[in-house]
Amino acid sequence: MIVKPEDRKLALTHEILMSIDKPSRYTGGEPNSVMKDPDKTKVRFVMCFPDVYEIGMSHLGIQILYGLFNSWDDVWCERVYSPWTDLDKIMRDRKIPLFSLESQSPVKDADFLGITIQYEMCYTNILQILDLSDIPFYSKDRTEADPIVIGGGPCVYNTEPIADFFDLFYIGEGEVRYRELIDLYEDCKKAGICREEFLKKATGIEGIYVPSLYDVTYDENNRFVSMKPKYDFVPAKVKKQLVKDMNEAFYPTAPVVPFIRATQDRAVIEVQRGCIRNCRFCQAGQIYKPVREKSVDYLLDHAKAILKNTGYEELSLSSLSTSDYSGLKRLLEELMDYCGQKKINISLPSLRIDAFSLDVMNKVQDIKKSSVTFAPEAGSQRMRNVINKGLTVENILNGAEMAFRGGWNKVKLYFMLGLPFEEKEDAEAIAVLCNEIAKVYFETVPKEQRQGSVQITASSSFFVPKPFTAFQWAPMNKPEEFLEKAKITKAAVRAQLNQKRISYHYHDCGTTIIEGVLARGDRRLSASIEYVYRHGAIFDAWTETFSYENWLKAFEETGVDYTDYIFRTRPDDEEFPWDFIDSGVRKEFLLREWKNASMAKKSSNCREQCMGCGCTEFGCGVCVE
Repeated sequence: MIVKPEDRKLALTHEILMSIDKPSRYTGGEPNSVMKDPDKTKVRFVMCFPDVYEIGMSHLGIQILYGLFNSWDDVWCERVYSPWTDLDKIMRDRKIPLFSLESQSPVKDADFLGITIQYEMCYTNILQILDLSDIPFYSKDRTEADPIVIGGGPCVYNTEPIADFFDLFYIGEGEVRYRELIDLYEDCKKAGICREEFLKKATGIEGIYVPSLYDVTYDENNRFVSMKPKYDFVPAKVKKQLVKDMNEAFYPTAPVVPFIRATQDRAVIEVQRGCIRNCRFCQAGQIYKPVREKSVDYLLDHAKAILKNTGYEELSLSSLSTSDYSGLKRLLEELMDYCGQKKINISLPSLRIDAFSLDVMNKVQDIKKSSVTFAPEAGSQRMRNVINKGLTVENILNGAEMAFRGGWNKVKLYFMLGLPFEEKEDAEAIAVLCNEIAKVYFETVPKEQRQGSVQITASSSFFVPKPFTAFQWAPMNKPEEFLEKAKITKAAVRAQLNQKRISYHYHDCGTTIIEGVLARGDRRLSASIEYVYRHGAIFDAWTETFSYENWLKAFEETGVDYTDYIFRTRPDDEEFPWDFIDSGVRKEFLLREWKNASMAKKSSNCREQCMGCGCTEFGCGVCVE
């Protein structure tokens, strides 16, 4: 009987643990981790984040579901993360099966393996998890001895490149239907119903997608045409699930505290879900619609409980756009009073460039002001209108002036290159905007008050069009086009008067190309993903382990024309592999926004005016304010 971490036998010997980097990634037993008696539970659910421990432990979604599942007496939810390359090799050489952190027992012995899929470049790590667990890659090859492999997270809004690797997907927010799914599993298990029949019955639960129960057709050009259910009882459309009342949703007040420093090493309270802004490039802004807020009282109670139960010395307010939370003023006033007494810092990501946000930052930062971050996304006003960013150059320069008056002298700026309808002048405009911000510093801060000189750090990622955005019809730039635009921006920076105050960096374009293929691909890509994995691809999200050439070789060997997925403008009437998902956001709305983008025409945010996206059907949040 396992009731305490010290009762367990570790899966790795001390000799192995002493030979690898950061052994605490693999031992479990952290504060607030949950130990249960396996003989007194009916379902063992292993929750996986297919990346290293430090990144997975920073993911709020897993913390929520881990706490929710373990609040049920009949379920024991455990965790597993991708072993880093050093341990990966040892486990293969010594044939050590992948194990969960809590019980240190094989993942293969679980009832469910739930994989949260946050980023396309983690797809090869999904195969790593299956491989090390001795679970067949393909759903069709699994037996009653294998766990049900279920996927969730933002990447399931186009599941098709990895559909063959999963038994089922959960579309939407996990708090809504998982209890129903686990109840069905328990009933089937008790009645002796086989795996295949369970999967068929699971399609009766809203939000559950079972890929094996659909037929996919392609045309003579090998392009996706349609996907239809094999049986009448299987839904043609799978409806996104979402929490309608955020105050009623489960939220963990005793999250697991890692032994080693995680990427986001702080207490987190989620103030709202969704975003009102309608940025045309942003997938999260569409798939998490509509905006649903938590009450200030709820947040205060939870913040205090989490801080008490974890001992963290920093509290972060999480959302896609924290500035848009309607109760932010009162929430911060009370949190600053409470946290000030406890000497706890408050972190405020996702703030907009305005006077209120900068005033708030000024009040909560009791440490030396290092840098302030703005995300204009595009250098020119025309491009900001194309992407519907909703920022003018006056907003940006006024925000910079307020930041400089508040004591900041370092500014970080985030941009994208390769956006639809982008011209050479738009790439050059990034440098011009950086120069204008530096100019504001010298005009605002008297020489005798300057604490060092101004530093502008600009970085650009390369644009990837995603499903369920207005840009899902858009072509991507080719690698040479991406690099040429970065070269133009870099040259424009060198031509500015304040060039010595500006540093400019851009991301790797090879990763961007592969991300684009996986983001809008279809089921034919599963063979490519398997090929590249079997030829050494792993941790593709990490620069030091990613190989662009390996992926190009995989596409060639598996007969996939990857260019067709990304380098062409899609016709307005093209059927997409993800069209069977009902996200609440209508395709007609996204197409209208695609046309508005071509004219650089701005659209309203959800609080200014309803744009008719379709999410009013959920009857909650900002749609009924």
